[in-house]
Amino acid sequence: MQLPTPFIEKYQRLLGEEAPAFFTALTDNQPVKGFRLNVAKPHAQAMLAKYGPDAVPAPYAKAAYIGEVKGRSLLHQAGYVYSQEPSAMIVATIAAAQPGERVLDLCAAPGGKTTQLASQLQGKGLLVANEIFPKRAKILSENVERWGFPNVVVTNQAPQEMSRHFPQFFDKIVVDAPCSGEGMFRKDPVALEEWQAETPDQCAIRQKDILAQAVAMLKPGGQLIYSTCTFAPEENEAMMAWLMEEYPFTIEAIDLDNVSHGRSEWGAAPGIEKTIRLWPHLNQGEGHFAAKLTSLAEAAPVKKKKKGKGATAKSPLDAATQKLWQAFRKEFPFLQTLNATPQLLGENLWLVPEEMPSLKGIKFMRPGLHVGVVKKNRIEPSYALALAIHAEEGAPTVPITLPQWQQYVAGETMSVPGNAGWVILTVDEIPVGFGKQVQGTVKNFFPKGLRFKAI
Repeated sequence: MQLPTPFIEKYQRLLGEEAPAFFTALTDNQPVKGFRLNVAKPHAQAMLAKYGPDAVPAPYAKAAYIGEVKGRSLLHQAGYVYSQEPSAMIVATIAAAQPGERVLDLCAAPGGKTTQLASQLQGKGLLVANEIFPKRAKILSENVERWGFPNVVVTNQAPQEMSRHFPQFFDKIVVDAPCSGEGMFRKDPVALEEWQAETPDQCAIRQKDILAQAVAMLKPGGQLIYSTCTFAPEENEAMMAWLMEEYPFTIEAIDLDNVSHGRSEWGAAPGIEKTIRLWPHLNQGEGHFAAKLTSLAEAAPVKKKKKGKGATAKSPLDAATQKLWQAFRKEFPFLQTLNATPQLLGENLWLVPEEMPSLKGIKFMRPGLHVGVVKKNRIEPSYALALAIHAEEGAPTVPITLPQWQQYVAGETMSVPGNAGWVILTVDEIPVGFGKQVQGTVKNFFPKGLRFKAI
């Protein structure tokens, strides 16, 4: 790797005696791969031991490991594991979302922080994951679907649009801001190629705009978690100094081992030394900066938004659909435990979390848990429902082998004795999707757009 000359000169000046070790770590060391385990899935640890890679614990998150998982593997497709660079896990760890809270992941794609936050919430409260770019939002939505928690809404809006819908709404907001990506040089050649001396200053302008909208959506007393994957002080310590000059915040201490701290000479803000940094020559993983701040703002008078059930009341289920829904809930008792409201959008039946304001005017990819598609006289269950946490409990299941799963994700039918109708297919009790069993044949309902040849 050849580092840009302006980059070398900049960090020689900033790091002094540390600079040689820093440059050596960037240019000579290999990036570390990692993944997290979804412990809420059935028999998660046992399934990891049987089907997962050899792994050792990673330093910055629970149920996190050093190792590599394949995207077309059984565990990944079933939402048991999520591939994530180890140092990136530290952001959601710092957020420490609590069950019942309202949480926003403002710059969420591809979904590493979102799935980690969802695990912390344990299906309680509300998690809104936003991504401005539609293609990235689609990937985010697919990752959320596999992870299986029903209380996650995926939106596809600019921060300025989001703030109009959620004034002073969230208990915690995570802003993993778009940045110059210096911390990713070892694993992302594009970030290295695109970097120029002025890149950090250009990114800082955008970061200020995003933070201003995040502040508008944060409850008084709520917490803002800001992070980047860059070394640049302009986007880190200096950004926090700007934020505290513009808005009433206090920086909170982050109690984690094996981290470095923010440097006061790079940003004159009270408590800047409480922020944390990960350096490639000092810490395991790629470069990161993170800060946790508490809002000292006072509550502003805001017009109360209608909850999800209010939105549903404007377009209730018609009598025929309501009848189908009640019968469907009896087939899948898991649905009766959710704090959510059914809403029909076109042919698609969704369960919208009760904590979610009205969907009116919000551009979304996933307004909650996709239950299924309403057809004449029936509801066809969705792939998302099969992967929802514990969705298999109380529902008919059919065990299949790993080779049969490979047939399933490729779109093939299977021969399995029985005539149970809609069933959840399982591999060693791992729910992998729905099939319809009719006279010994399981018709394939793995989504056509997701089909692939398994490894």
